[in-house]
Amino acid sequence: MSYDAAWSKNEKLNEVEVIKIEKDGLDVIETIIEKYSKEGYDSITAEDMNRFKWAGVYEQKPKNGYFMMRVRINSGIMSSEQANILALIAKDYGRGIANVTTRGAVQFHWIRVQDLPYIFERLKACGLSSFEACGDCPRTIVGNPLAGIDKDELMDTTEIVEEVNQLFLRNKDFSNLPRKFKISISASTRNAAHAQINDIAFTPTVKNIGGKEVIGFHVWVGGGLSAIPYLAQKLNIFVKPEEVVKVAKGVCTIFRDYGYREKRTRARLKFLVADWGIEKFKSKLLELIGEMPNMGEDKRSSWNASYYFGVHSQRQKGKSYIGINLPLGEISSHQLLELADISAKYGDDKLRTTLSQNLIITGINDEDVEFLLRMDIFKNLSPSPDAFMGYTVSCTGKEFCNLAIVETKELAKKVTKYLASKIELDTPIRIHFTGCPNSCGQKHIADISLQGAVIKTENGNEDAFTLWIGGTLSGNGKFAENLNYRVKADEVHIVLEKIILFFKDNKLENETFTDFIDRVEIGEVKNNILSIEN
Repeated sequence: MSYDAAWSKNEKLNEVEVIKIEKDGLDVIETIIEKYSKEGYDSITAEDMNRFKWAGVYEQKPKNGYFMMRVRINSGIMSSEQANILALIAKDYGRGIANVTTRGAVQFHWIRVQDLPYIFERLKACGLSSFEACGDCPRTIVGNPLAGIDKDELMDTTEIVEEVNQLFLRNKDFSNLPRKFKISISASTRNAAHAQINDIAFTPTVKNIGGKEVIGFHVWVGGGLSAIPYLAQKLNIFVKPEEVVKVAKGVCTIFRDYGYREKRTRARLKFLVADWGIEKFKSKLLELIGEMPNMGEDKRSSWNASYYFGVHSQRQKGKSYIGINLPLGEISSHQLLELADISAKYGDDKLRTTLSQNLIITGINDEDVEFLLRMDIFKNLSPSPDAFMGYTVSCTGKEFCNLAIVETKELAKKVTKYLASKIELDTPIRIHFTGCPNSCGQKHIADISLQGAVIKTENGNEDAFTLWIGGTLSGNGKFAENLNYRVKADEVHIVLEKIILFFKDNKLENETFTDFIDRVEIGEVKNNILSIEN
């Protein structure tokens, strides 16, 4: 550590901050390898259990010796070899299942502490890591999953993402932040990396400098979801590709040195940006990194919500990619092994995860596409899923998560199956299930969101959900609005059917759900469908 942790003298630090001062989160990795993996689950102290997050590991519910592990897949891009290793880890240690998260990471359940050193080694051998996939540190960097092959990107950001990753990964100068730090880097015009909901985001722009058009980035700061969401704000600066690392380091330094450490519920960067204002934040940043030119021309043109289903031409002539659906982000070890083999034989040796919890196979020769689509694996992992299962996202839910209030994934499967049997829809509707207010299921950016709750009935407390509608990251973004309506879990399918049929029967030609909600207004949905009494 090469900085002065001035905040350590604050007598009002929250309990987690005290734990981090006593021992850096990264130090738990060696303790896991040398001590806990040998002495077992019962030997783990409460303080180190909190620090396990820096190893990319959370204790899973019901806290009986099993863990969730998250692996960083920056920009979602992994080699076939890496996919093979992940599949074998799932098979050997995770009961045969892997999950893709809403940040494109790969997650396992049922991991035991005695197996962690072996998993760490297998990941390291293929160039992957779980370290700092969780914890108060820079997390998995999200980016354009089509980087390098995308017709809609201004430049390939693969090397930039790797440089930023190398700056932060296991760097004790930035391993003790007030809270998590989420980074988004993409040159896609389709806002492929959900810029506005990250602590710092880089989006594509061009600027005329000395009579020459230069490709670069705009910078957004202070985005984040959870119970108190904020959309990121754009700084009035233009960043050249070679300056991204410097800017990311500067923003993270401000967060480390000035971020709030007394209440964890107000510790994210978004609260500091909101309190300071964007101009003060910019001024402090320029003190650290030097003067920067003003913004250029914003090249974001749309938002595809990170959906890439079907066959699409790549930038490379004669090459295509296939986007496939992983139902609710879940894939078996056998399926992942088969996809890795397909990529090695017929593609460019890469698989790519998406922020919608799906997968892309890239670099396929055009003449091989039809043959591949006839393979049995694509019957279950479809390139053309129905408009409900294909566009539904779910967090882990209370089966494994200690924070979740309700079960999510099994209910999401039942609801989407019901809706598909009842409604034909040519305009997909994005439905997100999240088990608690922390919004790992990203309820704020979905067309329709369901947040876990409890409702009192004559039979006692029952699982329920509050409803939100109209979220989008198009333009500058707009968060979903709370309908202030709570529905029992076993009635969710009926209420969603009413909302969707109302949309289908009244929408204009080619109108999206979010545009429809903007036009008819949320009150009309409540009055015509839910009959809510104020």
